[in-house]
Amino acid sequence: MDLTQSIPVSIIVQTKIKQQGQVEEFNFEIPGQIVQIGTTFYIRYKEVQEDGREVPVTVKVYPDGKVQLSRNGDVRTRLRFGYQEKLETSYRTIYGMFLLTTYAKNLHFSLRDRPVSGEVSVDYDLFSMGEQIGEYQFILKFTA
Repeated sequence: MDLTQSIPVSIIVQTKIKQQGQVEEFNFEIPGQIVQIGTTFYIRYKEVQEDGREVPVTVKVYPDGKVQLSRNGDVRTRLRFGYQEKLETSYRTIYGMFLLTTYAKNLHFSLRDRPVSGEVSVDYDLFSMGEQIGEYQFILKFTA
């Protein structure tokens, strides 16, 4: 399988957020692309916000199994995940930069050939200044 050239994929994203006793779930299907640069996989798509603006999102899967989720809109988020590791990360708003910590309870990446397809899933806790601010589940499935 040659992923050195970008391949268009259909993406399904499912997110579940638990904060302060409240649960929110989001599901959407969008076009995107996958490419392999060196030993790192990049899955890219544009998330459509409620106001219609598109926010570029990149999911990087590193050869050591770590995953980085980046959103580059008005709020710039770069969340890093390592299986059962606490990792420092950043969250930039118009009011400044905030440091956050992620703890991935579960982390999985699978890739299949013919057709190119796979899944990235992360169950994680998010902390700010040592306090847990929520539990999250992020699942991205893609198919060429």
